[in-house]
Parts: sequence; structure tokens; C-alpha cells
Amino acid sequence: MGRIFEVRKHTMFARWDRMAKQFTRINKDITIAVRAGGADPANNPALRRVLQNARSINMPKDKVEAAIKRASGKDVANYEVVLYEGYGPHGVAILVETATDNPTRTVGNVRNIFNRNGGNLGTTGSVGFMFRHMGVFRLDPAGIDQDELELYLIDHGLEEMGEGSDEKGEPQLVIRCLFAEFGHLQKALEDRGITPLSAEQEYVCTTATELPEAQAQEVLELIDKLEQDEDVQKIYHTLA
Repeated sequence: MGRIFEVRKHTMFARWDRMAKQFTRINKDITIAVRAGGADPANNPALRRVLQNARSINMPKDKVEAAIKRASGKDVANYEVVLYEGYGPHGVAILVETATDNPTRTVGNVRNIFNRNGGNLGTTGSVGFMFRHMGVFRLDPAGIDQDELELYLIDHGLEEMGEGSDEKGEPQLVIRCLFAEFGHLQKALEDRGITPLSAEQEYVCTTATELPEAQAQEVLELIDKLEQDEDVQKIYHTLA
């Protein structure tokens, strides 16, 4: 019984840690969006996107409103989005997206994590060519005629459309565009009255790296260490 309790407690803490990390990421995204385009979602597409993502992770409305209020103040941190490139163990390419108010601190932390876990931090462009920068929208497929929607969105930048699922296994409709077309596709969905479950930018690898389980685990341990850094927002990699 004690063992079962310990496992449940570990699972609960892991869930809380993941939620806290998600909320921190959304807070930074709100700050960046508000500073760039103002606090009114109606006139700020980037902020609308972030608010959709906040809803998708069930971030409480009062926390979202507080984050917007803080971002509108004078003393808010000035976050800069910086993308780092490197290699993990066994040649797996990794992109690390950060939002930082101190790039010197962040690059030092990221470099140390790579070095201590069998990887190495590269220069700009060293692995970026292995990824496509894309906009990714996830929709609730209920009530959507997928064939009709696909034909409509092709004229607004659609590159790919397919089926996916969330962490709970619930079905989703996943659509992708080149990131340069993000705003066009976002507006096209809004014009159709479709509110995405989430709307993100992602770096999608063009060729995945297959590794045996033991070697793949080494890469995943590096990724886990990177994800724990407070400045890291997202990580993309070529591991299959």
C-alpha cells in the first residue's frame, strides 16, 4: 500500500511540475505578445493565439488576466526569444527555444546542460536546416467537414492536414502551414468561426533519426534536463 501511495504521489508531483512549467511558458508568451502588440486581443493576433493556448491547458482565467495586467505595466521583464542549436548524443539534432531576460545566463546554462549530457551546443544554422518552421493549429474535429475545410484552407496557406490526438487520446484535427502564412491561416479559421484548441509555431524535422532504445534514452535524458531550465520554452529534435 505504501508503494502504491509513493507512485501516486510521484505522478501527482510530476503533473504539477508539468502544469507549472506550462503556466510559466504561457506567462512569458503573454508578456512577449502584449509588449509587441498591446493588451487588446481583438487587435493583437499573437495575443489571441496565446490565449487560445492558455485555454487548451486549462490555465485559470484569473491567472491569464493577471498576466496581461502585469505585461501592460512598466516594470515587466523584457523577454527575448532566442533559439539555440546543438547535437545530442548519437548525432540527434536539437533546437532549444528560450524566452529570456538575460541571454548571457541562458546560453551558459544551455551549454552546460549539453556538455554534461553527451551533447554539444552548435552555432546558428548548424542544425536548423534539418527543420521546417511551421504554424500548427489543433482543432476539435466534431462537426467539421474535413474535405471541405481542406479545400478552403489550401487558398490560405495550408500545407498539411491530418488526424492526431491530445495527451488523453482525444481526437484532434492537425493542420500545418509555413510559419510565414500563420496569420493568413489564423484569419481564415476565424472567418469560418473555428476556434482552434491551440495554435503554435513548431519546428518540424524533415528526417527523423532512428536509435536503439538505450541510445534513445540518453537523448531523452538530455531533453529532460533542458526542459527543466526556467528559460526554456520548447524543444524540438530529430529523434524518431
